[in-house]
Parts: sequence; C-alpha cells; structure tokens
Amino acid sequence: MKSLVTGATGFLGSAVMRCLLSHGHDVRVLARPNSDRRNLHNHAVEITEGDLRDITSLQRAVQGCDHVFHVAADYRLWVPDPSTMHDINVQGSRALIIAAHEAGVKKIVYTSSVAALGFHTDGTPATEDTPVDPTLIHGHYKRSKYQAEQMVRQLTNDHQLPLVIVNPSTPIGPYDIRPTPTGRIVIDTLAGRMPAYVNTGLNIAHVDDIATGHLLACQHGKIGERYILGGDNMTLLQILQTIDAITEKKRKRVNIPIPVMLPLAWLMEKVALITNKEPRATLDSIHMAKKLMYFSSEKAERELGYQHRPALAALQDAVKWFQDNNYC
Repeated sequence: MKSLVTGATGFLGSAVMRCLLSHGHDVRVLARPNSDRRNLHNHAVEITEGDLRDITSLQRAVQGCDHVFHVAADYRLWVPDPSTMHDINVQGSRALIIAAHEAGVKKIVYTSSVAALGFHTDGTPATEDTPVDPTLIHGHYKRSKYQAEQMVRQLTNDHQLPLVIVNPSTPIGPYDIRPTPTGRIVIDTLAGRMPAYVNTGLNIAHVDDIATGHLLACQHGKIGERYILGGDNMTLLQILQTIDAITEKKRKRVNIPIPVMLPLAWLMEKVALITNKEPRATLDSIHMAKKLMYFSSEKAERELGYQHRPALAALQDAVKWFQDNNYC
C-alpha cells in the first residue's frame, strides 16, 4: 500500500515516515524544493516536490495513494507575517484534503494538535470533549490549528470523508533537526541557558510513540473522530530537573512570575522584528504559560491501542540525539 506523508522532512513527520516504512508501507513524501532533507537520508521513499500552497503539486502528490498522513504545518511561536501560517495550516490543509478525496484516497489521517482543544483551568487533564473557548486561544499557531481543525471537521461531515484526526501533545525525541520550540528548551537546558522558569506545565510524549499513534489511527480510528496522542503531564520545572538528572548536573533555578516575563517578552519581540530571528519568549507564549496544558490519552488507549513510554525515556533520547549531533 502507498502512503503519502506531508512534513516528512520535519520532526514529527519524519517519525511517521519511519514508522510506516517499518510496517511495510510504500511511502511517498511531499517536500518543498529547497527544504532541508536530512531526515529523508538513507530512507527508501519516493520524493515528490511541492508546497501546500500549490494545488497542482498536491493533486500530483496524492495520485495513486491509499493513505494520506497530513503532518506538515508551519509550527512557530512567533511569525512576522501570520498570513503565511494561515495559508499553510488552514488553506493548505483544505486543499490537500480535497485533493486526496478527489483522488479516491481510502483513509486520511489529519495531524491537528492539542492546541486546538480546550483545557481545564484547575490543571486536571483535558480530553477530546473538553469545551474550547476561542477567546482563550493565544498565538497565531494555536489559532491556525484551531481554525484548521474546525475546517477539517466540517469538510469531513459535509463530504463524508474517510478522515480521522489526531491531536499530538508535545513531542520529544531524536531527529528534531530545526529544532522545534520544545527542542530548544532541551538544548538551552543542556547549555545552561535556563536559569529560570515559569509555573506552567506540558504533556510530554516520545515522538516515536506519537508516530505509532498515527498508524493506529489509520488502522483503527473511527471516521470523524479525534484522538489525543500524548504522554506524561509535567511541570516545566520537572522537565528541566529531569534533564539535569539525565546529564547528572545540579542547577539552581528561580521562578519568574508571569507579570515579570510579559515586558521581557515584549522587548524580545521588538528585537526580533529587527534581527528577523525568532525570540526565546513571546507575549503569546507567556500568556499560554498561565495554564497547565495537561491532557489525557485515555480515548486513544482504549479505542486505538495507543501506548506511550515514560517521559523520562523521551527526554533521554532527545538529550542523547542533541548531544551526539553537536547542538549544545
């Protein structure tokens, strides 16, 4: 069977690609002409060049495919021009899904995000059914993923598409070549650049477990349903201390209140407009940090057979890969 994977040059997409290859899939990947293709090296995949903003290239990419795993997204916490992110994450997703439907693809797995889900203000883990308050969605990335999932769900209902949605939490592990914002936290911690923290929390999962969840969603997921693919809920301080323990380095850290971080993030964004380099903290990221972003994968475990290893293993693999590849 032939499967198309978008985003295979990136972190999560490459993990999905490797998972499919290991299970005997004939894999085609969509890659932009000038993309960094290190994650494709030494893998027997067919490469078709294209872009989510180029409908013709999408129509070409889906031809002859049994399955489509749409993992690609513009994942940045700061963008000077948010319209580009919207064009890729929302309009590009729409164009690809329509092209896949018209080509007769048997199953589409759309990679959304927990960013598109609701959360509980008391820190208890949210589920697929936790209500979403759109006014509490901070940041262009989160808004684009929320809008994209709403669009995908509407398309699926209107056209009875063979589509399943997965909502990964925070992936951690090897081959984070860019790296992702979370990968930068690991690198900065290894380099001793995280002397402070804010009181927030994340759901940490090994990227390979999330990738396996994509395959399980294709095999067992119910059409029109969505499934959280996550791991362990941890505070940011616990994450930093776990990395310290892995590297056997003890570091003292201070807690910085959110109100103190806001003006610092504002300043970092102003500098970024001049340097065109993504700031280490943004106003949106600090606003997001006000809540504990904890989630439950119980539905995926029950209906898909999804399993996840401890967050410690994910962080260990990430630390080793970043160190072996001279990121710190």
